[in-house]
Amino acid sequence: MEPLTAVLLIAAGFVAGFVNTVAGGGSVITIPVLFEALGDAGLANGTNRIAILMAQFAATTGFRRAGKLDWKKVLPLVPATVAGAVGGAWIATSLDSDSMKRVFAFVLVLVALSVLVKPSRWLGGHERSIKEPLRSVVFFGVGFYGGFVQAGVGFLLLAALVIGGGLDLVRGNAAKVFLILIYTPVALLLFASAAQVNWSYGLVMGIGNVAGAILATRLAVKKGAEWIRWVIIVMAVVAATRMLFF
Repeated sequence: MEPLTAVLLIAAGFVAGFVNTVAGGGSVITIPVLFEALGDAGLANGTNRIAILMAQFAATTGFRRAGKLDWKKVLPLVPATVAGAVGGAWIATSLDSDSMKRVFAFVLVLVALSVLVKPSRWLGGHERSIKEPLRSVVFFGVGFYGGFVQAGVGFLLLAALVIGGGLDLVRGNAAKVFLILIYTPVALLLFASAAQVNWSYGLVMGIGNVAGAILATRLAVKKGAEWIRWVIIVMAVVAATRMLFF
């Protein structure tokens, strides 16, 4: 690996680790960088999971220490999310993701508009939450997308956790990074079994990811939901533009 390549991987990882922790869309930065370095889309998608796993571990640890993880609400969501991720990752090893990314780009625009126009649904938390079996269906679908492409799954998880689960943006982010931490090892193993992981590139990018995640966790706890709201709006627009036009 060339020194310049390592620097680019760490820099891209830092930015992605930061925005993934408080919003989403970091993989629209890292996957193109990995694709340029590795020359294969499937290999880039699989390798990206190493850095994601490292960052989510750091972010989950930070949110847990700050007392922001609502275990009672997040643990029941694990089975459906992991099951969806397994299915998505299995299909991702053999299928193209362009069509799904374009559909999701429009979903990102809707998320940005919802956060902008109706901030009260995102900022303070509420008691209403979706019930079973709809809840399992929703989180299975989100997990499937995360296992399949990953890019932007944080937005879907936040929407499901905040609007559907009654969490505020800080606790929603804590639950989001925990769920991604749980399903990513399974997805990573599936990619590795299909020889779609470059461990050295993923670990180098993970260094930046971890640093970005640690900084973002501290800022999220300190600055609160209103700051996170604006990060979500900006990153949703950036990610949607990237998916639609580039």
